[in-house]
Amino acid sequence: MKKSYSPLYFIGQAVKGLWRNGVMSFASIAVLMSCLVVMGGFALLVVNIDVNLEQMRLLNQVVVFADFDASAEQLDSIERQIWNLENVKSVTHVTKDESLDELVQDEDDKELYDDLRGENNPLSDYYVIEYEDVEGLSELTFQLSQVDGIRKINQRQDLAIRLESIKNGVLMVFIWFLVILMVISVFIIVNTIKLSVFARRHEITVMRYVGATGWFITLPFVIEGIILGLLAGGIGYLIEWFAYHYVEKMVSSGSFAIISVLSYADIGGIVLAGFLGLGVITGIVGSVVSLGKYLKV
Repeated sequence: MKKSYSPLYFIGQAVKGLWRNGVMSFASIAVLMSCLVVMGGFALLVVNIDVNLEQMRLLNQVVVFADFDASAEQLDSIERQIWNLENVKSVTHVTKDESLDELVQDEDDKELYDDLRGENNPLSDYYVIEYEDVEGLSELTFQLSQVDGIRKINQRQDLAIRLESIKNGVLMVFIWFLVILMVISVFIIVNTIKLSVFARRHEITVMRYVGATGWFITLPFVIEGIILGLLAGGIGYLIEWFAYHYVEKMVSSGSFAIISVLSYADIGGIVLAGFLGLGVITGIVGSVVSLGKYLKV
């Protein structure tokens, strides 16, 4: 008759293994935790860069000015032609009288501009065009220059491309950090689990010869890896939480108030799930790799 083992048995064996190799267990948790904090920091940096680029609307806008003497029909035609172009997300028409109102800084000065309204207005209508892809900005600018009735085009392609390059550079560094730190974490956990496996190598060999299944042998070590991952993920999340709140407070109260920082309440759940998920996956992979040769008959 087969003897059944409760989950507490396997958890107990895992805890004993971790306690037996306390120094390496601590090292595994510390290294994996550090890796998760660094990866989380880079991920939050990339997310906040995206948020700030979205809010800096002038970076993905082109402003085109119509001819001074353009008629109402010509202005409608210009707007229709702009809408028909590719890479155009939105078009906002600003009349020359609205442009004049933008120049008025004080309500008391409005009367000074009354004589400049209507036909005497020296300004021209313009269109604010929001585009979708910065890579297609050159083509969009060229197409706009071919539209009859447009006299001037303002765009900051150089700045938009530079900021896009910065964002892509940070993202690339983040990806490489992710790969390198994950490899380091798996390596440390593999060596931690290997110590537990080595200490029980004779017991494992005997169990294999008497017919113990692979999962019976593997499960305690996999649980060890999961515990290491959960502890590293939980501690790493708390450190990330304190660090992010410190940065958030510093940015919002200092001279960096112009920069927007996402509230941790909005992203904390995702960060926690990511930390625990990556920690558990790393722990399981490390455990399985460590047990490879011992599970062969």
